[in-house]
Amino acid sequence: MPNLVAIQSDGPVVTITLNRPEQHNSFTPDLLAALLDALTAARHHHGVRVAVLQATGPSFSRGTDIAGLAGHADRALYADQVLRQLHQVMLAVIDLPVPLVVAVQGPATGSAMGLVLAADVVLVAPEASFTAYTTTLGLSPEGGWATLLPRLIGQRRAAEALLLERPISAAEAVAWGLANRLVPASHLAEETQALAHQMAAQLPGSIACTRRLLWSERDRLAAELDRERELFCAQIQSIEADIGLNAFLDRQRAMMTEADL
Repeated sequence: MPNLVAIQSDGPVVTITLNRPEQHNSFTPDLLAALLDALTAARHHHGVRVAVLQATGPSFSRGTDIAGLAGHADRALYADQVLRQLHQVMLAVIDLPVPLVVAVQGPATGSAMGLVLAADVVLVAPEASFTAYTTTLGLSPEGGWATLLPRLIGQRRAAEALLLERPISAAEAVAWGLANRLVPASHLAEETQALAHQMAAQLPGSIACTRRLLWSERDRLAAELDRERELFCAQIQSIEADIGLNAFLDRQRAMMTEADL
């Protein structure tokens, strides 16, 4: 069984790769634990000056594994565990002494947005997009959609993306400040590594000070992420969530039946 999260180093750059492509790199407790371990290893890697986060397969990540969530006997308990782990990962990124560069090659949905929002620099391929998938499932925003996204793209745009589940395209992500650069998919990995090595050439103490200032509201953000988790876990016990998640499971069963025919 391949590692859910892979890590490799190239001089001062450590690259972390989400490696669950068959399930679109969706979050499970095991994957998030492996990601937190990888971030800890990157933090203590000798000579590291920049970390890169990328993903295998056509999707960056679908966020929380909805099939696992919907099928769990205690959805609130499962959601609480996954979101606590995700927020640990996001805060671990913010607390890194080095920058994190994220490469998004395909859709990033639901709570996967948290990995993008916690990054310092984000590169996107044209195939990338960002969708909340909240209201159709009867859920509440998670992974920083309500806490961090409005800071980057503005309250009105964030509200439209959440309330209407309007996808944010790669071009819009760059134009609105969610991402830094639009890069052809065939050059995404190369340009991400080139940017990371360029950043690694800067003086590390200055970089660390700059990041501390940029994330000076870290403790307030942590409290707001806790509030997101609490509301999500309350909403997932609602009739709306039952309807939305059961409809999701029905669609999954129908797709599996059609695939078997």
